[in-house]
Amino acid sequence: MLIFDLDGTLIDSNGVWVEVDKTFLARRNAPYTREYYQGVAHTTLYKCAEFTRDYLHLEESCEAIIAEWMDLVQDAYRHVALKPHVREYLDRCRASGRRMVLFTACVPEHCQAALDRHGLAPYFERVLYAQELGVEKNSPASFRHAAELLGVQPRECVLFDDSLAACKAAKAAGMTVVGVADDHFQDSRPDMRELCDQYISGFGDLL
Repeated sequence: MLIFDLDGTLIDSNGVWVEVDKTFLARRNAPYTREYYQGVAHTTLYKCAEFTRDYLHLEESCEAIIAEWMDLVQDAYRHVALKPHVREYLDRCRASGRRMVLFTACVPEHCQAALDRHGLAPYFERVLYAQELGVEKNSPASFRHAAELLGVQPRECVLFDDSLAACKAAKAAGMTVVGVADDHFQDSRPDMRELCDQYISGFGDLL
């Protein structure tokens, strides 16, 4: 079973959220720091809002924070590009009969917009949304739960993800892990190379 992340793995969307974060923080005269990035990267939207509220000592509700983010994102996911050679790799996997699913912390409507934009939905037999499952992708339990829902053992799964935390969690759950480089998170590359079973600069490496 091949399990793919979406943001920063299949689509080049991490920059969207970096700009959203910078704009949101600038409106509150707060700098965009590595500490803030680490608190909000690769997690579900409500957890991001909780962290942001506490980090900035805001009186706003999580719902209000999320609403502002959604206003900033607008329809960006309808225009985000695929990362290079993604379609060719998915075509090869489908031709060889590999089972493929998505497991993403992306907001469902954003994910669906990107899938529709690039016609990716037919490649995947299922989309697992972390926020709908009530899990965080930085926990080994989340990947064991995903495997259980898919009717497979973790050792039968290969995860493709750009997040160091997600790769660590999947590895701890017993999955094979392929780390995918993303230009927005270059600081994690040495750790990704050490941790992952394979670390790729892009899907062209696998063709």
